[in-house]
Amino acid sequence: MLKFKFDTNKQGGSRSIRARVFVYGTLRKGQVNHSLLEGARFLGFHTTAPIYKMFDLGAYPGVTKGGNTAIQGEVYEVDTRLMGNLDRLEGYPLDYTRAYVPTPWGRAWIYLYRKSLRDWKIIPSGVWQDPLNLRRWSR
Repeated sequence: MLKFKFDTNKQGGSRSIRARVFVYGTLRKGQVNHSLLEGARFLGFHTTAPIYKMFDLGAYPGVTKGGNTAIQGEVYEVDTRLMGNLDRLEGYPLDYTRAYVPTPWGRAWIYLYRKSLRDWKIIPSGVWQDPLNLRRWSR
């Protein structure tokens, strides 16, 4: 169940609903989908407890519980509209599910991959790097 906190919008005095999300792939700063977080509040960088596995799925990573890898990422505060955009990008709830991860700013959603990972390579560092972005910016 998606839980948000109510927050007063300073511009119009209307109420908006906010949640935190932990991102570790294409939504991070400098990555291809970061623009979907426009309007979100960046809270900071975070590394999870070492209880996950990260897989290289080509154009993006997938994370599952049940490993011994700490995942590095960023934490953002988002409203319901942005959370809906992220859910569509991640294919929630069919391709990814969500779970809470503790952060210094409170609990944040992390997207966990649901499909078969049988033939995908594990990323033992817990840090996903988009090879196209690395090639583009390393020249």
